[in-house]
Amino acid sequence: MTVQILLSTYNGEKYISQQIDSLLSQSYSDLDILIRDDGSNDGTLDIIEMYMSRYPSQIRLIRGKNIGVINSFFELLREARTDAQYYSFCDQDDIWKKTKVEVSILKLMEQNNNKPLLFCSATQLTDSKLKEIKVWPQRPGKALGFYNALVENVVVGATITINRKARDGLIKCVPDNENIIMHDWWIYLFISAFGEIIYESDPTILYRQHESNVVGGNKTFLDILLRKFMSFSENRGRRLLYKQALEFWKCYGDKISGGNKEQLRLFLDERESLVQKLVFLKRSKLYRQNFLGNMLFKMLVMVGYI
Repeated sequence: MTVQILLSTYNGEKYISQQIDSLLSQSYSDLDILIRDDGSNDGTLDIIEMYMSRYPSQIRLIRGKNIGVINSFFELLREARTDAQYYSFCDQDDIWKKTKVEVSILKLMEQNNNKPLLFCSATQLTDSKLKEIKVWPQRPGKALGFYNALVENVVVGATITINRKARDGLIKCVPDNENIIMHDWWIYLFISAFGEIIYESDPTILYRQHESNVVGGNKTFLDILLRKFMSFSENRGRRLLYKQALEFWKCYGDKISGGNKEQLRLFLDERESLVQKLVFLKRSKLYRQNFLGNMLFKMLVMVGYI
């Protein structure tokens, strides 16, 4: 079963060699690598071309214009091999553990392949020199599903592997990417609505934290609280959660059903008055993964930030 790795690059000369080496060293051998470069102006393309000369049957390159990470990954999905069984997303500055692909495929093969499937995992957070910091994120405390995906993303894009059914479904609708918060969040929404999520608590990649890629894995409690509040506050005017949910409705509203459809419509309903906000909170089944997140979510609904 062929696995195609979808790698988006942009000015990644500092770390790209280590990442490609980790892909080529995977214990699972039936794979190839599709790279889309998003308009690099450093030595990234020279490094990729060097690897292509060594592995011409395994690596293919799309030279693209700078369209941003979300658009770049959606273009990779559209240009991916139609005969591959699985597709793995890849960032340029991480390192995959040797069994990353093998673990992903074995977990996915245990499921019903006639529906969209997504595998994801925790990561081993490291500093720029690969010194281990901690496992991040922590294992989700609640189920990974659509009621969570509407208001929170817990899927790390660099750990995602999906099956062909998921890929085919994702490319049937071309969303307005201006309304998508991140490509991995959109994928979490889609597959939680129509398929199944498989989560692995053991890290499958080394997730490098550096000056150009700072994630929230090494923060204090107060840092996390402030970061969450500021994130919601900064996005209030743009209503990003609402816009993403509305875009999902435009793409898949005629296909989604049952409780998922009911909760999506409820989330999109107007709630300007105090009564409307209270009714929403009473009827809503949406949730974030921890107590702090849920309390913050409810508070921001009441003050009109969501």
